[in-house]
Amino acid sequence: MGIRMIKVITYGTFDLFHEGHYRLLQRAKALGDYLIVGVTTENYDQARGKLNVVDSLMTRIENVKKSGFADEIIIEESIGQKISDIKKYKIDIFTVGSDWIGHFDYIEEYCKVVYLERTKDVSSTMLRNQNFKIQRIGIIGTGRIAGRFLMEAKRVSGVNVQSVYNPHIDSAKKFAQEYDIDYCLTEEALYQNTDIVYVASPHETHYRYVKNALLYGKHVLCEKPFTLKREEAEELFAIAKEKGRILFEGIKTAYCPGFNKLVDIACSGLIGNIRYIDACFTKLEDKNSRELTDRKYGGSFLELGSYCLLPIIKLFGCEYDEVRFESIYDAGGLDLFTKASFRFKKGLATATCGLGVKSEGRLLLSGTKGYIIVEAPWWKTTYFEVHFEDASRVEKYSERFLGDGLRYEISTLLNQVNGSSKGEFKLTRSETTAIAGIMEKFLAGEKRDENMGA
Repeated sequence: MGIRMIKVITYGTFDLFHEGHYRLLQRAKALGDYLIVGVTTENYDQARGKLNVVDSLMTRIENVKKSGFADEIIIEESIGQKISDIKKYKIDIFTVGSDWIGHFDYIEEYCKVVYLERTKDVSSTMLRNQNFKIQRIGIIGTGRIAGRFLMEAKRVSGVNVQSVYNPHIDSAKKFAQEYDIDYCLTEEALYQNTDIVYVASPHETHYRYVKNALLYGKHVLCEKPFTLKREEAEELFAIAKEKGRILFEGIKTAYCPGFNKLVDIACSGLIGNIRYIDACFTKLEDKNSRELTDRKYGGSFLELGSYCLLPIIKLFGCEYDEVRFESIYDAGGLDLFTKASFRFKKGLATATCGLGVKSEGRLLLSGTKGYIIVEAPWWKTTYFEVHFEDASRVEKYSERFLGDGLRYEISTLLNQVNGSSKGEFKLTRSETTAIAGIMEKFLAGEKRDENMGA
């Protein structure tokens, strides 16, 4: 009896075929005698939340074929197909990249599972489609949001997170080890090896890092709050324009499909003229968290205010007649709960945030013909209702919100870097600048309620 052939199977989108794909297929082939490669369809990619796929299915299949490692290529069309394929083709080894460690452990019941070390440093030298390149992302900061960003970036075709920088080198090393990327000893080293910089550092450092990255010629995505002064925001956008670089603020809600549908409905006239907006976002944060221990730049408004200000600025505009802040503080002077009350020419608005006081977090848009209600978590808009004077008339809308939502802002950024301006309306420069100005007024007010002009 002859020696049984060892069959290996792997799956992927294989969009913008690059060196990382090549190496993965090469190592997958080395695991056995016969390699089957599953290439995902466009519909399945969309269903599983993979955004910005550029190449057609036929192009991606052809690129896998040209690698010379695939003995057979199949199409992956739906969730659950992997188990059927493993049984059908009598697979011995299932393999994927190490960034999926643990995700496919359930397959061990049917065959051996091998996680192959990912290629950290992806270049565009092997791209078949020369109109696009893999955009290399470097992260500044190693907090919770940085980890979520990195995982979400894997869901966007055309980007690769390659390195991280934190002036606290031990934190950078730990983060790099956990997420299998490189760490940089200096800020300049990060800029030298990236195309896009994601700033996820403490609030007060945003201005300096964004400015440095822009002057180094990099595109920048900066976490909220963008800056804590209006003048700084204006300066940064002016530098970005001068350098021809893309720059915008990462308020993820602004880029999500559900929120954009909500804004469209609100502006359609369906509920008439909007006269009042009430946006509330509260959560009970750990007392040892940065948000509740940083006496100068922590607190509820700096942490959550951007979300609540977003629908107000989007629907009422950037110019307001007055704003008044009311806060509840802890013993050390940190705001646990803040309400910002606005008067616009179009109507009234309140933005309420809390880290140490819990309230019903909802978004309410009140108009002359009806109102829109979005229950918590409205900042991850998936469902909202339109109500009218006739209580029996209720219109319901829904939209998908995938993962942590950061993939939408990454996708929008990538599209702009690649020359598309279609997403610029989602959060404009003037809107980001207006929000920065409101943050500045809040900080200037300290513990006083003040009426301030725009």
